[in-house]
Amino acid sequence: MAKPASRKSGRAGGGSIFTGVLIGLIVGAILAVGVALWATGFNPFKSGKQASAPTKPVTPAPATPATPDTAPSFDFYKVLPDNTSGALPPAAAPAPPAPLLYLQAGAFQRADEADNLKAQLALLGVEAVIQTSEVANKGVLHRVRIGPFHTADEANRTRSLLAQNNIPVTLVKEVPTQQETP
Repeated sequence: MAKPASRKSGRAGGGSIFTGVLIGLIVGAILAVGVALWATGFNPFKSGKQASAPTKPVTPAPATPATPDTAPSFDFYKVLPDNTSGALPPAAAPAPPAPLLYLQAGAFQRADEADNLKAQLALLGVEAVIQTSEVANKGVLHRVRIGPFHTADEANRTRSLLAQNNIPVTLVKEVPTQQETP
C-alpha cells in the first residue's frame, strides 16, 4: 500500500504572504517617490548642465560681537494718517426691513381642524405652515399660514387660486425683528 503524503507542519504558504506584502511595500514606496518628484517638478534624469564651474570655498567672516537690532518704536497715534477729528464717521442708518406677507387661511382652537385645512391646501399645491401660539382670553390658537411672500403680486396670485377653490384668506403683514450683529 502506498503511504499517504505527509503534510508539512505550520501554515501553508506563509512565506508567500510575507513576500507579497514586502513586494507591495517596495512598489508603493517607488510610486510615492515618483509622484512626489512629478508633483514638485524635479526631474533627476533631465539632461543639461549637471555641474557648474567649481565654486570658491566660502571663508568665514571675522567674528564680531553680535549686537541685537533695536526694535522700532511705534506710537499708535503717529502711525495713523492725520485725522483732525477723532470721531468715527457716522454709520449709515440701516434700512427698515421690508415686511413679509402671509396669507392666513384660518385660526383654530383644535389642532386637528388646522391639520385638515393644511391637507386641503396641500391638495391644491399650496404649502402651508401651522403656527401655534397662546392668545390672551382665547387660549391656544393654531394658525394656518401660507408664505412668506416678498411681494404683493406673489400673495395676490396665491389668493386668487384659493378664492377659486372657496378658501377665504386674510393678508397678514409681519415686520421681521432686526437682530443686532456683533
